[in-house]
Amino acid sequence: MYLKRPAGGLAFCLFYLASCFTNKYVLSVLKFTYPTLFQGWQTLVGGLLLHISWKLGWVEINLCSRSEILSWLPASVLFVGIIYAGSRALSRLPIPVFLTVHNAAEVITCGFQKFVQKETSHLKVCSVLFLLVAAVCLPLCDTQFDPNGYIWALIHLICVGAYKVFHKLWKPSSLSDLDQQYINYVFSVVLLASASHPAGDLFSALDFPFLYFYRFHSSCCASGLLGFFLMLHTVKLKSSTTSGQYAAWSFLAKVITASLSPFFFVMTANVLTISCHRFEACIISCRGVTCACGWSLC
Repeated sequence: MYLKRPAGGLAFCLFYLASCFTNKYVLSVLKFTYPTLFQGWQTLVGGLLLHISWKLGWVEINLCSRSEILSWLPASVLFVGIIYAGSRALSRLPIPVFLTVHNAAEVITCGFQKFVQKETSHLKVCSVLFLLVAAVCLPLCDTQFDPNGYIWALIHLICVGAYKVFHKLWKPSSLSDLDQQYINYVFSVVLLASASHPAGDLFSALDFPFLYFYRFHSSCCASGLLGFFLMLHTVKLKSSTTSGQYAAWSFLAKVITASLSPFFFVMTANVLTISCHRFEACIISCRGVTCACGWSLC
C-alpha cells in the first residue's frame, strides 16, 4: 500500500474536511465576515491549547534562541496574510473554487525550485502549469464571479507560496514545526487583536445578528478546536511520512473536501466551471498517486 500510516492520514483528511466546512459555515452561512476577530479567535484558541499541551508535557516546544525566533517573524507575517486573505476569500467563494486557486500556489514553489534551486523535473513543471491553467480559466467561467473574492484568493495564493519558499530557505536546526507554529500563533493573536479596531471589525461585530445565538458560539468553538487538531495532525503526519506521502494525503484531503462541499453549501456551476474543477481534480489525483509512489512529480 503506497499511502502508509492510513489511520493518521485519514484522521488528517477528516479534520481538514471538518475544519474547512466549519469555517465556511461561519463565514458564508452565518456571514460572520470579521476576519481580524474570527482568525484572531482561532489563533488564540490554537495558541492556548498548544501552550497548555506544552506545559503538561504532551508536546515539546523549545524557544531558547531569541535570534532564531526573530528570524522566523517574516514567516509569521506571511502566516497572518494566509489566514486573513484566506478568510476573506472563503467567505465569498465556493470551497471548490477557493481550493482550485489555493492549489495554484504550487506555481510559486515550483518556480523557485526550477529557477533558483535547479531541482524540479519537467514533469512537475507541466503538472503545476496545468493547475495554473485551471485556476486562470475558472474566473472566466464562473457564473458567480466575485472580483473581491478572487483578489483575496490571489493574495492568499501569493502568501502561501511565499511562506513555502521562505520555509525552504530558512532551515534552522533548533526550531521544530511546533515551535514555528507556536510563534505564528502568538504573533497572529497580537497583530490581529491590534488591527481589529483600525479595521472596524471590533465594533461592527456588535451588530452581528447571530452574536448571542448558540449555533454561532458552538461553531466558533468548533472552528478553534478543529483548527488546532488539524495543525497537530499535520505536524504528526509530516514527521511520520515522507514528503511525497504527505503531499499525497494533502491532495486527497482537498479532493474529498471539494467533492463533498456542493452537497452542504449552495454553489451555482455551469459545464465549463465543472470542467475546470474536474480537470484540476484529475491533476491533483495524478500528483497524489505519483507522490505516494515516490516518483519525482512532488
